[in-house]
Amino acid sequence: MASRHRIVVVGASLAGLSVAESLRLEGFSGEILLVGDESHLPYSRPPLSKQVLLDDWEPERSILKSTHELEELGIEFRGSTTATGLDTGNRMVITDNGVEHYDDVVIATGTRARRVWDRAGVLTLRTLDDATAMRSELRRAGRVAVLGAGVLGSEIASAARRLGGDVTLIGRSGRISFGAVGTALSARLSDLHRENGVDLRLATTVLDIATGIGGTQVGFDDGTGVSADVVISAIGGIPRTEWLTGSGLILADGVVCDHRGVAAPGVYAVGDVAAWADPATGIASRVEHQSSAIEQAMAVATTILHDRESATPVPFFWSEIHGARIKAYGWFAAQHPLVELDAGSQDGSVLLGSQEDGRTRGVIAWNLPPQAFRKARGLVDSAVPVLDSHAKV
Repeated sequence: MASRHRIVVVGASLAGLSVAESLRLEGFSGEILLVGDESHLPYSRPPLSKQVLLDDWEPERSILKSTHELEELGIEFRGSTTATGLDTGNRMVITDNGVEHYDDVVIATGTRARRVWDRAGVLTLRTLDDATAMRSELRRAGRVAVLGAGVLGSEIASAARRLGGDVTLIGRSGRISFGAVGTALSARLSDLHRENGVDLRLATTVLDIATGIGGTQVGFDDGTGVSADVVISAIGGIPRTEWLTGSGLILADGVVCDHRGVAAPGVYAVGDVAAWADPATGIASRVEHQSSAIEQAMAVATTILHDRESATPVPFFWSEIHGARIKAYGWFAAQHPLVELDAGSQDGSVLLGSQEDGRTRGVIAWNLPPQAFRKARGLVDSAVPVLDSHAKV
């Protein structure tokens, strides 16, 4: 590939930075421009709801690369620059600071917090600035209401309990979800929250949020409600694709790609914004986790530079809630119930598997030792049927 080749990466998150780094590691000598709409240097988001929120880390510790390190890699970083359009015919990224021409472009713009209650006093957690503000509020909050019973809601509830708050976790569907695993772990997660003092209000619809002298009142559809010093909305993310309207790309809960991350000739997408096709089913879906973002970034770099298909990344994600470390690897479908493979020991660890068409498609480890989980991942990689795998785990 010619040294004059220019690659523009839109989105300076972990996914975007990983693409730029992988290109250099693969030997790319051309120009790399990394565009981000925040003023901060590229930083890691997962610590925001864990170490940063818990005050274990100062916010600056989440920064992934310094200005000097980016310069050493030959990556031009342009912060405080928002992409507003993509012209795939003329290979141009339009930004609020001008037009950037590209030979290849990688979309890594991630998601933005979904806002239903967009009013003063209701916090969201997506950016480094959000985490800093929320940490300050949680330090002095006695009562915390968390709207949203997904992974982020559970992590925030866990952090708030550790910081000493009385926490109410509110969900509308009646169940707790865990990323791509869906609600299959709902009963286990509900028990975990209750054991750690979280008041669960599931199957509950919020009708109103009103702030007064005594704090904020969250009103429910059954006529009850809770009072809180801090209300946090964690009801999911919306892929940041609005700037791609009119680009000709397929946009359906993210940028739809094939199993290599290709959205159109010379256009790729990685990370939370990217809906990669499952090579087995052809169904495109997003996986919001840093490990998948890194693997997708590496795969796209290989495709761009060598026009060679690398192994399709297997979705992997994890979370830590009230000290329980939960990991999931593979693909999960609601119509295929989980099978318990190993009940673990006195520590309450368990290994669960999901089977489809006679092969293991996913495994979940709950407090399982790392070595045991690495071995379990082999069931997915080798497509060993769950029901034939009990003695092998």
